Amino acid sequence: MDAMGNVAQQFGVYWPNFIAQVVLFVIVYFVLRKYAFGPVVAMLEERRRRIEEGQINAERIKKQLAEAQAKYEEILARANAESQRLIEEVRLSGERLSEQKRQQAMAEAEQIISKARESIVQERERTMLELKHDFGRLVVETTTKVTKKVLTPEDQQRINEEAVRDLAA
Repeated sequence: MDAMGNVAQQFGVYWPNFIAQVVLFVIVYFVLRKYAFGPVVAMLEERRRRIEEGQINAERIKKQLAEAQAKYEEILARANAESQRLIEEVRLSGERLSEQKRQQAMAEAEQIISKARESIVQERERTMLELKHDFGRLVVETTTKVTKKVLTPEDQQRINEEAVRDLAA
């Protein structure tokens, strides 16, 4: 022990102080462990746990974002397909409506032409009746002037009928 005593003396170790310092160190260590290291370690552990949760949340958010992007693209594709279908329906409906309107216009034109023909026929018949009447009157007047004789109503009727027959033939 003497060699140890020499070494301790050479380094300036005074045993009562050394033991007191070791006891104080142990006491300070236990106090710090209980009141300082515990909370610091707990705080570090809490921070580590939060970082892990943040990473887990970030992964979950990335996954949700990818799912949302996929849903967005799917909805967009469906909306595009629906809009194309609606455009095609509108185009076909427009063509049908155009065809219906064209046929309706043709039917109305045919009706107008038919009514015009009927009107022409009626006007022609009316004009022909007036013409026959006027022709008969003119024949009677001319006959009266040429013959210089007053015709009776029966004569006038007969001459009228003969003139109309001749005109119709």
